[in-house]
Amino acid sequence: MRRAGAVVAEVLEVLKGNVRPGATTLDLEKIAEEETIKRKASPAFKGYRGYPFCLCTSVNNEVVHGMPSKKVLKEGDIVSIDYGALVEGFYGDAAVTVPVGKVSEEAARLVRVTEESLGKAIEAAREGNRLLDISSAVQSHVEPQGFSVVREFVGHGIGRELHEPPQVPNFGIPGRGVKLKTGMVLAIEPMINSGGWAVKILADGWTAVTADGKLSAHFEHTVAITPDGPRVLTMI
Repeated sequence: MRRAGAVVAEVLEVLKGNVRPGATTLDLEKIAEEETIKRKASPAFKGYRGYPFCLCTSVNNEVVHGMPSKKVLKEGDIVSIDYGALVEGFYGDAAVTVPVGKVSEEAARLVRVTEESLGKAIEAAREGNRLLDISSAVQSHVEPQGFSVVREFVGHGIGRELHEPPQVPNFGIPGRGVKLKTGMVLAIEPMINSGGWAVKILADGWTAVTADGKLSAHFEHTVAITPDGPRVLTMI
């Protein structure tokens, strides 16, 4: 899983460097596929439940599962890039939200707070804690700052399958849920909206957008619970 996580981290770093005004999300998709093959890995998402791409690229009010297209990124946009890789039978999964050029103060704050919430969630991913300690760490960080936590989509266990139990919500009451144990690996992924938490699915059957049309950000890491604390597997 460390090897799969390393591929994910490296490919996302390349993709971040290619986010700029004038690029398309399909450009990012092509780069992701090339970089995956170069590392002798397989894209985790392509073919999963019929999904046709290596990446999910969600722009502005798109929350998650946005499909790469000829849509041109513009100055001031934010784009969430979700990517997974399969290496020797094990999965890694991570996401990052990237500003396109100079963005509004609201967009910059949303991106910053969402990334901070992931850090706080990872810190709670310790042996002996409960699952919803992770969830509460996200919620208690973002809601006091005026943002909302998406309810319909959650994190998940990960290993020999892309999605395994348990589900990892980004909201909840601390001290509840299964006890965390060494050896568990979780994909922790806060999806945070600048407006309300409600989402809707577009006609393509995949793309989730905010119901009120406001911005959304998404960060994710694959995290192993070890005797020495949480270990992020999808970080360079």
